[in-house]
Amino acid sequence: MKNESKPSKKEAPAPHPLHVVILAAGKGTRMKSTLPKVLHRLAGRPMLDHVLQTARALGAAACHVVIGAGAGSVRSWYAQAHPDATDVAFVVQEPQLGTGHAVQQAMPGIPDAARVLVLYGDVPLIEAGTLSELLATAGSAMGILVAQMDDPHGYGRILRRAGKVAGIVEEKDATPAQRRIQEINTGVLCGPAKSMREWLSKIRNDNSQGEFYLTDLVRLAVRDRVRVHTTCVSAAAEVQGVNDRLQLATLERSYQRQQAERQMRLGVAMADPDRFDLRGSLLCGQDVFLDVGVVIEGEVELGDHVYVGPYTVLKDAKVGADTRIESHCVLDNAIVGRSCRIGPYARLRPEAQLADEVHVGNFVEIKKSKLGHASKANHLAYIGDATVGARVNIGAGVITCNYDGAHKHHTVIGDDAFIGTDSQLIAPVTIGAGAYIAAGSSISKDAPPQQLTICRARDQRSLPWKRPVKKK
Repeated sequence: MKNESKPSKKEAPAPHPLHVVILAAGKGTRMKSTLPKVLHRLAGRPMLDHVLQTARALGAAACHVVIGAGAGSVRSWYAQAHPDATDVAFVVQEPQLGTGHAVQQAMPGIPDAARVLVLYGDVPLIEAGTLSELLATAGSAMGILVAQMDDPHGYGRILRRAGKVAGIVEEKDATPAQRRIQEINTGVLCGPAKSMREWLSKIRNDNSQGEFYLTDLVRLAVRDRVRVHTTCVSAAAEVQGVNDRLQLATLERSYQRQQAERQMRLGVAMADPDRFDLRGSLLCGQDVFLDVGVVIEGEVELGDHVYVGPYTVLKDAKVGADTRIESHCVLDNAIVGRSCRIGPYARLRPEAQLADEVHVGNFVEIKKSKLGHASKANHLAYIGDATVGARVNIGAGVITCNYDGAHKHHTVIGDDAFIGTDSQLIAPVTIGAGAYIAAGSSISKDAPPQQLTICRARDQRSLPWKRPVKKK
């Protein structure tokens, strides 16, 4: 009997790793700035950071950022903003001889088995979903992202033959008939690394700009009978580049309107979605209302029924349900409890913590302090480096004198204490529970609980004194 072995199952081929090349070498002359163009901010972050975030959302194995003008500034920003990241390699393009030449500089760090996706550091709003569709449509062939524009001025045009892509012509090299084509090249393309490496070695600079165009890869792919697939972007803002400050401002408003619409679909009420800025992330409960000019930075969380008044800035803040924040307040790294009342013109600095039902009024500043349940500081007060108990009343003009010129000191105020108008609490000092500090007092010693403490200077003297210094 003949022995027959079962055929072995073929192993699935290993997926081709995605390597993203981000072109970020341009000086950005029209920005009229010493800052490299890709470091100009949109929604609070450099444009390059938006593109890197999108590349990571695609699961890129590595990002190759091609830099040139201001290369040192770009490297310094990245090292500071992403100190632990290891998936980005910087490649210097010098001299700058065009987009094709730029991609050539990155290719030595990309394996032949990879798929390459080319993005631009000054095109910050491209979405991962759009690029995923492009990669899926292209498969192992070449893919380009295109758009239909009523006014295609300034863009390269897609040339087709029998419906198939035959090439791309830059506007400066196009004939009058070609300039009437409304299907444009966005500059975003993908393809197999091995083929792209070969095509890049064959591109020439015999054009009106004297540059090596990346778009010539399409012509070479067609010549080699490689199918060029296209994906049409639905929103023009995704592929709009930034060359000057006007274009950057236009993209900023487009992005912010998009974020406002997203928040409103999630249930947030806004007085005017065109006057809203999100420069981070926002998580809201039900029936939150944001008045005009509200700015959100970092990570912000708002509970149910929170009201945020006009021209208020919330940065890395958490606000409890039913709290009302009046106009022109700044909350920076602060935690606010439920049913609080804040502002107008109040400032909560880092490590300010308010328990439930706390009132912080106009021109009150709180820094690195905790205010207990139902405590109030309604007018013109500074509370720094303090622990304040429950139901404490802090009058107008009260100051915790926490800084001696070299060191910070702590103030403790017990439950139910009353701090009279225009008093100074000279830290370190403790005010006992139920203590009453008379108006105009300068308290430099602990005040006993349940008693009236009064300390008003009646004379003026000048004494020998040496300013304290910080210990080295």
